[in-house]
Amino acid sequence: MTRILPILLAAVLLIGGGAYYMSQNNGSVPGVSIAEAQDAEADADVELAPDMVMGDEDAPVTVIEYASFTCPHCGNFHQTVFQELKKNYIDTGKVKFIHREVYFDRFGLWAGMIARCGGEDKYFGMTGMIYDGMEDWIGDGNPATIISNLRKLGRTAGMTDEQMDACLQNEAMAESMVAAYQKNAAEDEINATPSFVIDGKTYSNMSYDEFAKLIDEKLGE
Repeated sequence: MTRILPILLAAVLLIGGGAYYMSQNNGSVPGVSIAEAQDAEADADVELAPDMVMGDEDAPVTVIEYASFTCPHCGNFHQTVFQELKKNYIDTGKVKFIHREVYFDRFGLWAGMIARCGGEDKYFGMTGMIYDGMEDWIGDGNPATIISNLRKLGRTAGMTDEQMDACLQNEAMAESMVAAYQKNAAEDEINATPSFVIDGKTYSNMSYDEFAKLIDEKLGE
């Protein structure tokens, strides 16, 4: 489990300012950093990014996951526990699943922007690829390499380079995403990833068996 340290997070947000990435086709192109997007917290006019939802809207149990695209524990959860959870509870109409992104760094923010770039229809397919290939797309941590790798994932999902460039440079989009993260995480008192809010109560990372037992209890099964 990766813990959110407020002081460290604040430092990361400041360091992120002025970040630039290399586009494969356009040379040096300014990208959106978390520091720039963080200004949204003080702007009451910023519209919060919508939740990304999977499953029946009227399902009897709601599971909200808080996760970072650069958190190995989150990647492991999606590669293992989530697949069984989806098959047995989400796809069967028992659970409404909400995925909320946590941003430790600009790389996680960029991944989130690419994931949302294709719209709701492609979002969960993109998040699956991002989590499954985390080590590959992060690579050596070079920003230019990371952007290039994320763009490859986006092209696999059917997005164009022009479409992804527009998303990565969309400051309003980044502001809305960071503002939503800050507001939701504060309200749910999230201090680590992955964390889960199940019918209003917060839980730490758990195995599939623990998840299933908890949901079954809430379903009265």
